Amino acid sequence: MTVNASVGPPLRVPVGHDAQRWSTFHGEKTLVVAARTVTSTVRVLELLPALVRGDSRVTVVFAYDPTSAFNDGVLQLLRDAGCRIMSWSQLAGITPDLIISASENVDVPDGDCPVLVLPHGVGFQKLVPDSRTPDTRLSGAVPDSLLGTGRAWLALSHPDQREQLLASHPKAAGRTLLVGDPVFDQLFNSLPRARSYKEALGVAADQRLVVISSTWGPTSLIGRDPGFPARLLAELPYDEYRVAAILHPNVWSGHGSWQIRTTEAAALEAGLMLVPPVHAWQPALVAADVVIGDHGSVTLYGSALGKPVLLGTFGHDAVPGTAVARLAHAAPHLDRREHLRAQIDSAVREHAPARYAEIAARAFAEPGQALARLRAVVYELLKLTEPESGPLRPTLAPADPPVATVTSWMVETSTASEEGRCVVTVRRHAAAVSLSLSGDSREVPGTFLHLACDEEERDQHLTESASVLLRHRPAPITVTALRWIQDTLDRFPGSFLAATALDGGGCLVGLRDGRIVEATVTGRANAPGLPAAVVYTCLRAELPLDDVFVTLRIGGVREEDVSLRLRPSPLPDPSR
Repeated sequence: MTVNASVGPPLRVPVGHDAQRWSTFHGEKTLVVAARTVTSTVRVLELLPALVRGDSRVTVVFAYDPTSAFNDGVLQLLRDAGCRIMSWSQLAGITPDLIISASENVDVPDGDCPVLVLPHGVGFQKLVPDSRTPDTRLSGAVPDSLLGTGRAWLALSHPDQREQLLASHPKAAGRTLLVGDPVFDQLFNSLPRARSYKEALGVAADQRLVVISSTWGPTSLIGRDPGFPARLLAELPYDEYRVAAILHPNVWSGHGSWQIRTTEAAALEAGLMLVPPVHAWQPALVAADVVIGDHGSVTLYGSALGKPVLLGTFGHDAVPGTAVARLAHAAPHLDRREHLRAQIDSAVREHAPARYAEIAARAFAEPGQALARLRAVVYELLKLTEPESGPLRPTLAPADPPVATVTSWMVETSTASEEGRCVVTVRRHAAAVSLSLSGDSREVPGTFLHLACDEEERDQHLTESASVLLRHRPAPITVTALRWIQDTLDRFPGSFLAATALDGGGCLVGLRDGRIVEATVTGRANAPGLPAAVVYTCLRAELPLDDVFVTLRIGGVREEDVSLRLRPSPLPDPSR
């Protein structure tokens, strides 16, 4: 009763007693979506608009089944989408023409209407806990009790899945429909837009996007090694790599965003982009330069898209003989105890786009046809004529970038003279992970090491220990910038210099001895962190700071020109 109260009173429109009196659209058929988990509900929400687009003959209502261990978030998802929701108990009191679900574990009420079960991942690839018994079951396979009624239809993405299913569920004979995988089709169709998806995530053209993909449960990558994202970020230079994590919706639903963000706090402070569990994972995967995953469907999707794949772990709950199990033998396995960056770079360098083509062919039959086939199935089960116009084949919309703000860095620099140029090489690592995970932070010969903190750094210990203090918000006028520099150096006497961005470009860098350096940088390095690192390095290396040009080499990805000039006058007297 408590669950029904959260859903609300029984619907009176578009279904319910005397619904036709109140309805604006007088649908001919009623399609009910069984919403049980976030994962399965999202899958239907992603597909259904294209299937019944523009057809007022089909009335769609969502019935909330609260029995899953992963039901948290379903109601909010449906309400955010503007769906009409009824309680599971009301479903028994109406006469739908078709029930669709991407959750195979629903207990549908007695009746005559067909039940179409869509996969919420890639086929029948995994053994999962059975909510009805202490044992495991094949993910995607409906109970024999429903198969025995002759009402269930199972959508398959590949003919091999039929034989696999019949081996464990003989009652599925004659109850399968070869459709293909509409999600894979959309991912594949969106590949030409990968660059725009990277830009939407804030990933520059010369940065490499590493996507961590983890399914749920104790054998998953994040389940076995929750600290992996932080260790990965500790190794990857901040200006050369970006890292995003795609976690299975069951992780979010089962543990909540608070627990996830608390567990991954250091990684988030180091710039981890935690991809929201609804919709956003697809453009992030298309944008990936390399995928580090496990036996989940997202990893398999990544390999089928031609992405370099490294397996961070691989659970024993993957079903032998499936495409996912084949991937375990074909893809390199990441040794999480060894140097991670070298393994990532090697995987990208040695990868051939067609490396996993045979595996993809064993998972996705006849790509490009799935949405049209699925729509034909839906209309046949509804006993309606299919609209004359074909279904849309939309590409993915760019996702909003997850918040990933870094406010402190350990910065390693070095100088060299190359063909008459002074070259300063800068490589930054997020301090939130590098200080705690990277071990020895002492300078090695030929390098300079310093801690740089933005004024918004929340860890006061870091700020008080920083050699370089930064203000990324541009100062509107020069006087404002100079006063911020003086106030900051006064407040933190242990710092060497303070640097602030200027409105209109460039930055001012104030030294402890009172000198002010104007630094102008070409390209994208207009935030104060990189030019401040150049000034700090020149100061430590006893190089000139006035009227000089320096080549800033940002790791191994790009170079910028930096112009340094000393301001002729000190901070103005506030009494004037």
